[in-house]
Amino acid sequence: MNRLAVVVPAHDEQALLPGCLASVLRALRGLPVPSEVIVVADDCRDGTAAVAAGLGAVVVTVRARSVGRARAAGMAHALRHGPDGLWLLSTDADSRVPRRWGDWHLRHARAGADLLVGTVRVTEWAPRSEHVRTRFETRYRRGLSGTAHRHVHRANLGCAATVYERLGGFSDLLHGEDHDLVERGRRSAMRVVADASCPVRTSARRRSRAPHGFARYLDTLDDRPAARHVRACDRAQGSAGRQHADRVTAAPGHEHEQREQHHGRDRQRATVRDERLVDGGAHHEQREPQ
Repeated sequence: MNRLAVVVPAHDEQALLPGCLASVLRALRGLPVPSEVIVVADDCRDGTAAVAAGLGAVVVTVRARSVGRARAAGMAHALRHGPDGLWLLSTDADSRVPRRWGDWHLRHARAGADLLVGTVRVTEWAPRSEHVRTRFETRYRRGLSGTAHRHVHRANLGCAATVYERLGGFSDLLHGEDHDLVERGRRSAMRVVADASCPVRTSARRRSRAPHGFARYLDTLDDRPAARHVRACDRAQGSAGRQHADRVTAAPGHEHEQREQHHGRDRQRATVRDERLVDGGAHHEQREPQ
């Protein structure tokens, strides 16, 4: 591998994005290959794009309202010069990568990995209860075996660009695009390396940017009655907001088509989701550690 591209989808992330990009740029500094950072500003109403550009990232603007589609758009931009010699990295705007993250990816890429699957850790649990922290850490440890593990996180994922293209890239999913790609890689006998030795720090924030993201998973771990009531209110408010946004953005004459496309994606996602055990904000694959 002789070049790297890091893709960071972002929806209204001007507050957390600077910390993410600072950590990514630090991790790439001093590597023996050129690299670029691509921020995909997805339907942002804040200063996400300006913040990213100001910190030296390439900015791709989309209106997908989907972290999966935004991530795919970023990968497509990274591939504009072709896939040869390119290693694709993925993380999230609310995450912080360790200083050795770039070198860790490059070493695995040069050692012959087709896909590299890392882990995450949470260091700031202030928005969450001790109950949620304990349940998460207990469940997460079950998927670890030394440096091997059974987790998949889009916040800590890498792939050879040639393999990414061979697999058809990220599927058109609103979420779970990372698990889907890794599963297809395994089914295609690609060399998938699961290494827990370089975890990415991610947030325990309460407001999820993805409908089934890490924040939503942490919500499910809080089974206290008060927490269930808050989740029900949040879902109701979120549903009303999405319906309003759909009415505002839908072009005349296309509402029925958009609804059909939405229901089709829901059926596709349900099929994928049923094949996995949701755990750790990512869908735990039912596999022995490799």
